[in-house]
Order: sequence, then structure tokens, then C-alpha cells
Amino acid sequence: MSGNTITHENAATAEPIGTTRGTTRDGSLAPNRAARELGLRRGEFDLAVHLGRIRTVPDDEGGGRRRIAREEIERIREGEGFPEALRAGVRAVGTTEGAALMEVTRARYTRLARLGLLVPVKFYVNRYRAVVWLYLADELRQFAADERNAPLLKGRTPEGLRDQLAEGLDLRPRNWRGRHLGFLLRQADDPWARAAAVASLLDPVEVADVVRDPYERSHLLRFRPAPPAHGSPGSPAARLAEEIMTAADPDEVDWLRTDLADAVEAARGQRPAPRPALRPVPAPPDRKPTPHDARESGRFRGLLGRLLGRES
Repeated sequence: MSGNTITHENAATAEPIGTTRGTTRDGSLAPNRAARELGLRRGEFDLAVHLGRIRTVPDDEGGGRRRIAREEIERIREGEGFPEALRAGVRAVGTTEGAALMEVTRARYTRLARLGLLVPVKFYVNRYRAVVWLYLADELRQFAADERNAPLLKGRTPEGLRDQLAEGLDLRPRNWRGRHLGFLLRQADDPWARAAAVASLLDPVEVADVVRDPYERSHLLRFRPAPPAHGSPGSPAARLAEEIMTAADPDEVDWLRTDLADAVEAARGQRPAPRPALRPVPAPPDRKPTPHDARESGRFRGLLGRLLGRES
């Protein structure tokens, strides 16, 4: 369930700031253009946005897209050590490289990750349909440098932790979901978008059980964030990625359900979900008696009279 990722070392070529391709009248840039100006590959740029290192703004044209303000580009370019520090801060590594950075074996590194002590920042499904977890190199160095973690890096793993591993404990998917939810909430500019971010980590059955109103569920769906792309829709890789992106542990499901209920209540208080306008039912029109009505009334009176005569 872990492995390496292949990276390409060719640096992105920065595009002159004076060009206007990929910009709008307000000076904001599309992601591809911003990545080029910052000397980042698109994957590095996306990860920097995910981590909050690059701030984005909503696209005025709508469609859920995000853009980067010119002021943000200038802020980053003026930062100390740019661009090397920026690229180093978003460097993600797999098991082999991560174990080497921490000076531990691959087996120990994987145990630490399964115990939730190392939090993955992204993942992908390789051609063998195995999940490859990636971690920030900076965070691995910090973990290894902390003297409090020395017993975990050398010697025998404590018995209690060994028992958890033997029972199949693997907190990597859950830790990734927690990190991903933080990213989605930072990007949400609308109360319903925040609720939809929480809902995106729950099975639809759980969402329907929490949000009983069909109009509110439909409104949530409008704001549901697009999942990270992993293979073509319906492919084994996409199905595996969907499993990772859906909470499974009962306690995790419970707190997500609680968060969703709270988020929907807050969104409802700010702006109720739209619903169809109620159309008044028209009253039946007034109708004048017709000759047919008179004949029917006469027949009824005659029948009633004969019945009463028989009884007397």
C-alpha cells in the first residue's frame, strides 16, 4: 500500500510578468499561468494551494474555478529564498525516499505511517492498483529531528502499538481525509459550500440520513467539490480512490455527521435552500344551473316522494 513516485526534474520556465495571456482585467491569473510565473510544476502548485501556501480567490466568471491575484504572486516572489524555498516546501516523497530522509528502514517508516504518526499529503493509485502515499519532506525531517520521537525511530516498537498494527490499524486514509477536509473548508466561500465539503467525505446514505430535506440535499449537491482525479470514472483506480475519500470508521462517521448537521443548520440560518414556489389551487368557477340540473333535481324529488308514500 505504499511506494515511490516518479518525478521529473526539469524546472518550469517562468513566463515574463509583462505578458497578458491567462490574466483577466483585474490582473488575476489562471492556475497554469500562476504556476509558470512561480517556477512550479502544476502538481507542485496545486499542492501549495492545498497547503494554504498560495492563496486563491473566486473566479468572477463563476463556474467554481479559482484564480490567483497579482498581489499574491508578488508576495510569494518577494519571500525569502524564492523560488528554492517554495519548491522545497511542497516537495512530496514516497516510502523509499521518506525512509532515507528519516534514516529508518522502509518497514519502520510504513509502521509509523500506519500508526498515524506521519500524515500523508496526497496519494495516487499506480498501475498495479496499489495506493501510493506521499508525504511532505519537510514534515518528515521535523519528525526525525524531534528528540521525543527517538524511541519510535530506533529499537523495538512498543507492544501496544505492535498490537494495533497486528489488528490491521491503518490511519493513512483517515489522516489524509482530515487534511483534505481542511483544504476544502479553506476554499469554501459560502456556508453551503462548507456543508458540502463535509458531506463529500460521507457516503450518500449517511448524507441523506442527516439532511432529510430533499431540496437541501439537492442544494448541497450543487456545491459538492470535485474529487481529486484518479483514473477515468468507473475505473478500478477511481473506485479505489472513492473508497479512500469516504469515511469508514464509525467514530469518524459520527463526528462528520455531527459536523454536517451543524454546517447545514448554519447555512440554513444564513440563506435557506431554494425550493419551488407554492402555486395556489384555483377555486372551482361559479356555475349557473342548467336544464339538466333541473331535470335531475325533479327526478330526485319524485323518487323521494314515492318512497315516502310507500312508508305511510
